[in-house]
Amino acid sequence: MRPAIEVSGLGKRFGGTAAVSDLSFTVRYGRVTGFLGRNGAGKTTTLRMLLGLIRPDSGAATIAGRPYAELPDPLGTVGALLDAGAAHPGRTGRDHLRTLAAAAGVCNARVDELLCAVGLEAAARQRVGGYSLGMRQRLGLAAMLLGDPAVLILDEPANGLDPQGIRWLRGQLRALAAEGRAVLVSSHVLAEIEQAADDVVIIDRGRSVTQAPLAELRAAHPGSSLEDIYLRLTGDREEELA
Repeated sequence: MRPAIEVSGLGKRFGGTAAVSDLSFTVRYGRVTGFLGRNGAGKTTTLRMLLGLIRPDSGAATIAGRPYAELPDPLGTVGALLDAGAAHPGRTGRDHLRTLAAAAGVCNARVDELLCAVGLEAAARQRVGGYSLGMRQRLGLAAMLLGDPAVLILDEPANGLDPQGIRWLRGQLRALAAEGRAVLVSSHVLAEIEQAADDVVIIDRGRSVTQAPLAELRAAHPGSSLEDIYLRLTGDREEELA
């Protein structure tokens, strides 16, 4: 089967700084892939190139075999959660989703279904400006799922969440992968990804360090946590990842 996401030789410079350099990896359907690296490692730049928001200087990035701009049904192919604060604070959660749904030709019944699925049915009529960060993340997840896409891309979705919210998110990601979707989630919180991911892609300073099933990494480094493995592979034992 063709990979859900394929990144090949991707590169991007901003002035004299190489944000991403010759990066290649794949993401498969039915699995959660952790995209790992410290803040500033090039994760967000890579995701934005993948979604057509930034033009790469070199290489290619495809979703379901095509560049994002060439997808015949973008909303039904890929959903993304890049910024939980993107919703207008003056709108209610339901109105925010209904606005997105109307633009995409999605029925209001789907909005109500997703509000229930992410646990926001009781807060649907509240203004987004009064939502906690965790509630905003749930709303962003609902927006990501509006078109029932098979490929999901999330950028640091656990940032600012409390332990209960992180546990909920982990369960959602696992459930979405179990439905056959491809889930790519970037993070620098390695302990959390260790509990959610099937595969990991590790980058450092915009370059690929490794890509492997998490079980293989654990077998190759017995007794080590994912954080230990990351530090060993990147040669960075002294600095914190956060």
